Amino acid sequence: MLKKAAALFLVCASMAMWVSCGSTSSHFLYAAIPASNEIVIYREDPNSGILTQLTGSPITAGSAVQSIVIHPSNKFLFAANPGENDISLFTISSLGALNEVTPRTSVAPSGSAPMVLAMDSAGNFLYVGNAGSNNVSIFSIAAGTGALTAVPGSPFPLGISPFNLQVSPSGAFLYVTGTGTPGSIEAFSLNQGVPSVVAGTPFLAGGGPYGLAIASSGKFLYVANKLDNSISEFTVNADGSLTQFSNSPIGEQYSGPIALLIDKSGKYMYVANQGSTNLAAFSIGSDGALTLLTNSPFATGAQPSVIAMDPGGKYLFVGNQTTPVVQSFSLDTGSGTLTSVSTYSLPGSTTSIAVTP
Repeated sequence: MLKKAAALFLVCASMAMWVSCGSTSSHFLYAAIPASNEIVIYREDPNSGILTQLTGSPITAGSAVQSIVIHPSNKFLFAANPGENDISLFTISSLGALNEVTPRTSVAPSGSAPMVLAMDSAGNFLYVGNAGSNNVSIFSIAAGTGALTAVPGSPFPLGISPFNLQVSPSGAFLYVTGTGTPGSIEAFSLNQGVPSVVAGTPFLAGGGPYGLAIASSGKFLYVANKLDNSISEFTVNADGSLTQFSNSPIGEQYSGPIALLIDKSGKYMYVANQGSTNLAAFSIGSDGALTLLTNSPFATGAQPSVIAMDPGGKYLFVGNQTTPVVQSFSLDTGSGTLTSVSTYSLPGSTTSIAVTP
């Protein structure tokens, strides 16, 4: 038995340069770089959160590539290219490499400046927020090929220029945040991807509602209001309408909250404060109420603007703007504490980060 234990130790030691003797299945992280029309690709060690840039990365993407999402099958990545009003489809190899399938899918002539993407959890539909035309293009996704087909009636009008959009965990509702002081949230029920306006829409939020997060239960929705340094809290009703908490919005003591992320356990929410060079962390109560953690905030590089998480829920990644980097943090699921792992240089500021499931 001792010989077997010693042998196992030696095997683990010999692998230490690549991965520890925990999970041996790597994940891949993708970062969109609009200024250089590129996507950077890293392999993530799921046991350490360390990133290693792939050979051949970054790759050429569409003009001003802005937002990226990964299909739940782990086969496809979609990218919004506002510089040319279209959507790119990439296949993802087992080694994380991206290969573009052409031609790209246009949102023109009725859509322009596709800036934000969202997908339902089943991977059946892709939603594209068009900031230049104040509408949303919706496409069905072919399971075998990733090919996009516009649903009848697409694009659908919005009353706002979209900052952010997300589909509820059930796939039943679409929420879109947009311009204004106060800003607003438009809610739509979905039937085979086709949206219908939810009664009571629009629902008011704070100024500049850029950040958007929905609890995994689908019962609560949160918005980060960049212009008035606050977070709006809502209950999601059965019909998709929103009821704001009585004490909402809650003021932040930090500046420029621009992005939100709820961790995989659903216990914590992280807020990227662009003006304060940090992440604030809140616990989420059973009633959806937010409580600032006593060990919060956690320092980042200048202007943190993008947050993503690996599928295991152990590591969090932050894209910073002034100094173009992506930072890796480990997450203590017992306390919500973040600990810096490392920082990685990017060829330009990233506007979107996605990690393979």
